[in-house]
Amino acid sequence: MIWLSWRQFRTSALAGLIALVAAVVPLLLLGVRLRQSRRAYLATCADAAGCADALRQYAAEHMNTLLFVDAGVLLVPALIGMFWGAPLIAREFEAGTHRLVWSQSIRRRRWLTVKLLVVASAVVVTAGLLTLALTWAASPVDTAAGDRFTTIVFGARNLVPIAYAVFAFAVGAVLGLLVRRTVPAMALTGLLVIVTQFVLANGVRPHLMPPMTESRAMTVSAINELRGLGGLTNRPSVRGLSVPDAWVTSVTDLRTPDGRTLDPGVFGDCIAPGKADAVGSGGTFGAAADCLAAHNLHVDVAYQPNRRYWPFQLLESLLLLGLAALTAAVGWWRIGRRA
Repeated sequence: MIWLSWRQFRTSALAGLIALVAAVVPLLLLGVRLRQSRRAYLATCADAAGCADALRQYAAEHMNTLLFVDAGVLLVPALIGMFWGAPLIAREFEAGTHRLVWSQSIRRRRWLTVKLLVVASAVVVTAGLLTLALTWAASPVDTAAGDRFTTIVFGARNLVPIAYAVFAFAVGAVLGLLVRRTVPAMALTGLLVIVTQFVLANGVRPHLMPPMTESRAMTVSAINELRGLGGLTNRPSVRGLSVPDAWVTSVTDLRTPDGRTLDPGVFGDCIAPGKADAVGSGGTFGAAADCLAAHNLHVDVAYQPNRRYWPFQLLESLLLLGLAALTAAVGWWRIGRRA
């Protein structure tokens, strides 16, 4: 049964191997180039402060390139689910070849289990080699940037991409079993995997561990370090607040000393057009920062320290593998009930 499953899968496996080589070789070359660039930047600095500035410039120069590569890697689980998972069972039903196996001494559930395990092994190896190559290539920039919790970066490094690939494969295989048509199963798989990636990254990941919290006084200097104030309305919100060596998961609106949210009218008066250019203490927001700081404001910040990176990798990977096992169990139960 194992040999039969492999023979049926070998064409897809060969296509996957070619795609893997086509992706890994450029990643290895990129890793060599990034290390050469890092050495060139460090050669220009004379002291610790100068080297820190050089590394920041180095990370900024290569960040966009890596984000483009990361975005491509984030699509790999969906592609695996669509092209390896969805056709695995659906194509058997479309061609009727499952009847030949079922008419022998092979039980349906054993047939499904062996097929899933054979291809899942190839999925783990393929996704593992790809993420290993990317993690190695990007490590100099990741170390210099010091922000591995970024949504795209976190999902494209170390263990999580492998778990996403296994989950996507299980979803594709079971959808193929339920739908019994290859093309609709592929479309549903791609959509479901992408939606799952978005929901987990933005709705679940920040809450895998209880965050640490602190109150941050909004002094003139603290306000001028922000990326923005407010939005389309006069809501007293801030953007771009950072905590050293940490991933900020949420920031409250500006609050007064008694804990109430700052009145939108007061906020609007402080950030009115021309305030940022008016004479004040200087900085990004000019007199607007002085105006807000005069109200003794603060914000409450929730964050995850960078030292929790590996626990988060393990927790999200276990969650995805659990979902994959649950999905496979649904397929295992369903095929046993099929007439």
